[in-house]
Amino acid sequence: MKRILITGGSGFIGSHLCEKLLNEGNEVISLDNYFTGSKKNIVHLFENPYFEVVRHDVTMPFFIEVDEIYNLACPASPVHYQYNAIKTVKTSVMGAINMLGLAKRIKAKILQASTSEVYGDPQIHPQKEDYWGHVNPIGKRSCYDEGKRVAETLFMNYYYQNNVRIKIARIFNTYGPNMHPNDGRVVSNFIVQALKGEDITVYGDGLQTRSFQYIDDLLDGLIKLMATGDDFLGPVNIGNPGEFSILELAEKVIEMTGSKSKIIFKHLPSDDPLQRKPDISLAKKSLNWEPVIPLEDGLKKTISYFNNLVGS
Repeated sequence: MKRILITGGSGFIGSHLCEKLLNEGNEVISLDNYFTGSKKNIVHLFENPYFEVVRHDVTMPFFIEVDEIYNLACPASPVHYQYNAIKTVKTSVMGAINMLGLAKRIKAKILQASTSEVYGDPQIHPQKEDYWGHVNPIGKRSCYDEGKRVAETLFMNYYYQNNVRIKIARIFNTYGPNMHPNDGRVVSNFIVQALKGEDITVYGDGLQTRSFQYIDDLLDGLIKLMATGDDFLGPVNIGNPGEFSILELAEKVIEMTGSKSKIIFKHLPSDDPLQRKPDISLAKKSLNWEPVIPLEDGLKKTISYFNNLVGS
């Protein structure tokens, strides 16, 4: 049994990770300030004697004894991370400093949940880990993009300078149950709008592309990355290389929900990437990992979740 700390443990990804690691026989501590996370996502785990919950903000130091740390804490949707941009930067940067400092003191292995947003609006396609990115450092999205880039820098420097055992995962678009219904992410937006019979809002011409990964695939990738030896640090892309246009996704959601919603087009937000697709060659080679859940199967489960949520 390992003792594992998950920052952002009540969030979309964190709550699923808590459950999976508990089911694998570990002791799990969820740390969250509930800015975007929700206790509803983890309340069903409260009766497990090996699960602990701590209300805490990662921008403040935290002391605990654990074997592994998954650093997931940070608003991850444009609506939430732009709501308080300074707080977003502080969460990424100061949160990384505090968790790395903790890992250094207690000699724990630590994984950083980075993001495909470090590539910005990419000029190469698909994106490989050796691509440095094309990011606007002063745009509205930069609080998240640059915060995550600095966090990666901190992780590497703690490794070089202090021999902290680090892992860096660059997570691409992920969806599934426990997503916040109002987080502004494209999958949750489209499903909620379709279930309510509202117009589905597509920004730009809808031809911009994304790669959508179901949550179960991501969890397998993160756990496999954490289990690698100390000689493999990352960063490594964890995403589904299947590429779909936003318009294709909207049409698929309308079809699967049986909705009468109409698609309407709005102005494309600034710095919104036109293409996003991971090259997962490194993950296949070093983690023996690749996604296995097709978009339609994942959407079916996600639609069911939101159908219960909207109905209640």
